[in-house]
Amino acid sequence: MNVQGRFALLNAAVLWASLSFGSPALAQDERNHARETPHREAPRAPAARPPLAAPAHPAVDGRGQVLDQRYNHGRYYPPSGTVIASLPSGYRPVFRGGERYYFNAGVWYAPRGSGFVVIAPPPGLIISVLPPYYTTVWYGGVPYYYADSVYYTWQPDQNAYVVVDAPPNADQAPSAPPAPDPSQSTSAQNDLIIYPKNGQTADQQSADQYECNNWARGQTGFDPTEPSGGVQGDVDRARNNYDRAMTACLEGRGYQVN
Repeated sequence: MNVQGRFALLNAAVLWASLSFGSPALAQDERNHARETPHREAPRAPAARPPLAAPAHPAVDGRGQVLDQRYNHGRYYPPSGTVIASLPSGYRPVFRGGERYYFNAGVWYAPRGSGFVVIAPPPGLIISVLPPYYTTVWYGGVPYYYADSVYYTWQPDQNAYVVVDAPPNADQAPSAPPAPDPSQSTSAQNDLIIYPKNGQTADQQSADQYECNNWARGQTGFDPTEPSGGVQGDVDRARNNYDRAMTACLEGRGYQVN
């Protein structure tokens, strides 16, 4: 075989080897690339997020008032011992044993120096109208009206509410109110539909409803917070009288009542 044939045969052998096993340089480049390229996993679906919990009411609001959550009352009041220079508008004076007290929106005050201090009222103080916001709780079959750590009960002989000591079992869950007498009409549970015609705020409407409720109850003897209205005999008639009294009072204050 001549020289040209030998070179052709050698080139063919090298080409066959490179096709079968790859060139050493190419194999090394592939190994280097494998080392330098990080392993990538398939993207995973994001984990499900738990639902956000409803934000809790802060224990203290922006004015420094403390949240009263007993019985889920849910209202803010200035803490006992808070001193103010002047009483809020709409306060009511209460006298007992020669002492002066002042009551406004569930908060009790007493004179201190040239100002006034928030206090826990002594039992026996009498008010004609409950706070605009209160919670009714039952202990031993008796309704108590609760607001700002103070308990009130209705005293028929005085036709008023009286500050009382906490019920004996106040550290336990309150009981359910007595079941209404099935022989009495359930129409006593109906509510009036009240529309503020003059743009009254929700707080103003609540206060007006409360004062009208107390006036209507005094006129008719019917109390919608009591089982069967707290009356004997014809509950429907007592309720209708109460509704008429409430309607007259609220319409006189600029509400439409249906």
